[in-house]
Order: sequence, then structure tokens, then C-alpha cells
Amino acid sequence: MSQVNYYTKEGLDKLNEELDQLKNVERGKISAQIAEARDKGDLSENAEYDAAKEAQGLLELKISKLETIISSARVVDESQLDTSKALILSKVKIKNVANGVVMEYTLVSEKEADLKQRRISVDSPIGEGLLGKSVGDIAEVKVPTGIINFEIIEISR
Repeated sequence: MSQVNYYTKEGLDKLNEELDQLKNVERGKISAQIAEARDKGDLSENAEYDAAKEAQGLLELKISKLETIISSARVVDESQLDTSKALILSKVKIKNVANGVVMEYTLVSEKEADLKQRRISVDSPIGEGLLGKSVGDIAEVKVPTGIINFEIIEISR
């Protein structure tokens, strides 16, 4: 049974574009490489042919995984988000209780996570710790160096 993954509309569109690129462009390139290698003679000793066939297998695996992800994807309607708790697509402002540093992150699916854009996965230690918490709650986040406590300051869309 596949797990449901939640995405923004933009995130799901990006996955569909990647799948389209793999199916309609990359497949053709690999087929051409296989044909070219096949034309070079004896396939039993043809490293180019073996490499192209291996690349084809990896590409098909990647396509299959993306199709599975897309088939179980659900788009979250951001206008319907409850801002009383930290949920996927919530923008959460937190304060590190130990040093007072304030940070703001948007909780997203693993595929949409991008630390440079302050988008962290709900499957990350911080994301998991924040899920379901309300403003004023303390989230205990287990990290490799121990436990960090974050106070939830604000939750928005």
C-alpha cells in the first residue's frame, strides 16, 4: 500500500514536468545510445552497449518511482489550512529556547524540501517535532547531538 504524499500545486507540477522530461527526452537519448552501441558489433564485448543498457534500467526505475509518487500525491489547498497547529504547508516561526535564535520555516513534503528557501520536510527531525504543535508549545527535537527545544512563536499560511 502506498503512502499518501501532500504537495503544493507547484510541487506536483514540478514532479510532472520531471516525469515528462524523463519519458519524452531521456528515453529517446538512451535508445539512441543503445542503437549506436549495437551498430559497433559484437554485443558480448561491447562496454558501451552494457553501459547504455544499465542507464536504461536506471532511467526506467526512476520513471517508475516518480509515477508511484505522483499516483499517491494529493494537492493541499492552502486556503483551507488550519493555522492553530503546525501542519504540512504551515509557515512556523520558532525560537531556540537555549540561545534565543528565531527561525522561520515552511513545512513541506520531502520532495519539496529546500533549506535555502527555508522549506523543511515534515519527515526531518525538526519537521516531525513541530507537527501538531500550537503557538506557545515547546517542541522537543531529537538531533544527533541531543535534544533541542523550540518554542512555537507563530503559525501562518
